[in-house]
Amino acid sequence: MRRRRRGFEERENNERWLVSYADFITLLFATFVVMYSVSNVNEGRYRVLSNALSDAFGYLHKNPTSHATPPVIASIVSPTPLKPNRNSEIDKQKKEARKMQELADRILKVLAPLVRDGQVRVVNTGRGIAVEINASVLFPPAQAVLRPDSVGGLKAVAAVLADIEEAMQVEGHTDDTPISTQQFPSNWELSSARASSVVRFFIANGIPAGRLSAIGYADNRPVSAESTAEARALNRRVTLLILSPTASAEQNKH
Repeated sequence: MRRRRRGFEERENNERWLVSYADFITLLFATFVVMYSVSNVNEGRYRVLSNALSDAFGYLHKNPTSHATPPVIASIVSPTPLKPNRNSEIDKQKKEARKMQELADRILKVLAPLVRDGQVRVVNTGRGIAVEINASVLFPPAQAVLRPDSVGGLKAVAAVLADIEEAMQVEGHTDDTPISTQQFPSNWELSSARASSVVRFFIANGIPAGRLSAIGYADNRPVSAESTAEARALNRRVTLLILSPTASAEQNKH
């Protein structure tokens, strides 16, 4: 008769492969999380990812034979990724550019005859829309009182500008011919007085004073550096600068 063994034979553990398999799956999942995080740069997510990975690998190190589910690290993956700030900024710039182009088109329409004659130029600058009006259209020589026949065009422009909220600068420019009269001792006074005349006209026609400013540059910002009569005529001008929403907001901060 066979002698009965005192204990049971230890059965061979055929499930050891599960430990390696679980480690492999964890590492693979962690790799995908890292790749996702790199494609969506966010300092806060990196910090959460680092802590989660440390917890996960620390858990495996302390429990090498455990079949329990490791700590969840998928919680750092947002189901609705945040839209990058750069995209929203680009959309804002496009919307602003469209708005300024539409405004420029409206001004070109109401001043079409003067544009065709070369007396008015509308330019889209980095800060906004510049409407350059030849001084001879608005003022008699060496004076700062508006011509009666310029009122119609300025009223049409004022009607367009009354619909917007952006700030505006009216700039007076002269040529390099010195002036010295009792009313205008220099070109500084003449250019400032002409800009102020246009500002007062706009205020009288419905544009809030808080959106307007008058600046005199004398002959310091010529459009042509030549010393011909044609160049001097170009330099004598009044520029209406309609600031873009961004530039207008910046100016209001100061």
